[in-house]
Amino acid sequence: MRAARPEAVAEAAAGRERRERPVGASGRLLIIAADHPARGAVSVGDDPVAMADRSELLDRLCVALDRPGVDGVLGTPDILEDLMLLGVLDGRLAIGSMNRGGLAGTSFEIDDRFTAYDADAIAAARLDGGKMLLRIEDADPATARTLEGCARAVSGLARHRLMAMVEPFVAHRINGRVRNLLTPEGMIRAVSVASGLGTTSAYTWLKIPVVAQMERVVAATTLPALLLGGEVAGDTRAVLDDWRRAMRIPGVTGLVAGRSLLYPPDGDVRSAVDAAVDVL
Repeated sequence: MRAARPEAVAEAAAGRERRERPVGASGRLLIIAADHPARGAVSVGDDPVAMADRSELLDRLCVALDRPGVDGVLGTPDILEDLMLLGVLDGRLAIGSMNRGGLAGTSFEIDDRFTAYDADAIAAARLDGGKMLLRIEDADPATARTLEGCARAVSGLARHRLMAMVEPFVAHRINGRVRNLLTPEGMIRAVSVASGLGTTSAYTWLKIPVVAQMERVVAATTLPALLLGGEVAGDTRAVLDDWRRAMRIPGVTGLVAGRSLLYPPDGDVRSAVDAAVDVL
């Protein structure tokens, strides 16, 4: 279809049934994240290419999106367009991933340039919002460009009355590799900076990891917060318990999870997704 009728992508986007508002009757959101490959991150656990097979990834996404309680998906244009062509995004949220230029493991990783969607393209494709990654590295001047790019994206999405989902971290390099500072103080700083981006915060949501003293982190903003699922490498029950505790904090509105639900340790996507729905 892509080779013979590329215009089918725009047709599918134009015909997609959209939700009226992001949050449904439950008051919670569960979004499946699938924007890792565009940043060169296709590993899961000990497998460096676990997410490399696109057909398998799409199969897993279709399984996840079919489960009751799943609200939508976060992805780059290639993945969201595949899902639109497959007809599985009707009535679901579709969040476009925007800045994927800080490729994993590179010397320019902090320079998270906008290489996927921009705000106008998200509106034109009738998506429901855009997501951006903001890593603050005090020793890397590229942080300033990322800050400016994210601020422009927040403002642009707000002009279209679309959700701006900002994923903030304070980051530093250890032996040349970028690592996020997952302390309460680091996340409080990151949340505080992200909350002030753009010409308005009316449509801004935050996507943040579960860390120690999570109440203090969430208290640093009045913006709605979505928990970052991350990758589950150890005790799945412990991770679910962490999510459950964090979900009780006022201001936490849902969960955005990718590899932990699409590639769970036991390979059972349905059970992993259902367990996340149960947490919400």
